[in-house]
Amino acid sequence: MIRTVLLLLLLALAWPAAAVQPDEMLDDPALEERARALSAGLRCMVCQNQSIDDSNADLARDLRILVRDRIRAGDTDAEVLDYVVSRYGEFVLLKPRMSARNALLWATPVLVLLGGGLIAFVNLRRRAERRAATLSAEEEAALKSVLDERD
Repeated sequence: MIRTVLLLLLLALAWPAAAVQPDEMLDDPALEERARALSAGLRCMVCQNQSIDDSNADLARDLRILVRDRIRAGDTDAEVLDYVVSRYGEFVLLKPRMSARNALLWATPVLVLLGGGLIAFVNLRRRAERRAATLSAEEEAALKSVLDERD
């Protein structure tokens, strides 16, 4: 019973690594570790919520091979990521880079909320001022004469 549980636990821990095939792996363990770190941050364009390291899709396999080819060619991690982003767009990154466009994207809901709050505040203040306004003596007299005429 304990052996079965331990075996299942080991299989569960090894499950995410199942997507990387032995023929894809680099011979140098240090380079393979770099490739794993990079591919863990790249999104599978088919699965979209999995890294290419975890995905069994053909496109994910192609991307894993591409990453390893670029590492073999001597590219730095940044150069590999730049190359992949230039081919597949910013969406391929599981953790998008901070840029002006991304900052605007994340700030838009906050800006809309603040703008709506400001508009609501100004409108409520104007309503309160209108209610608080009293009639002048002339306006009261004119109102009284209009009401008296109706009676």
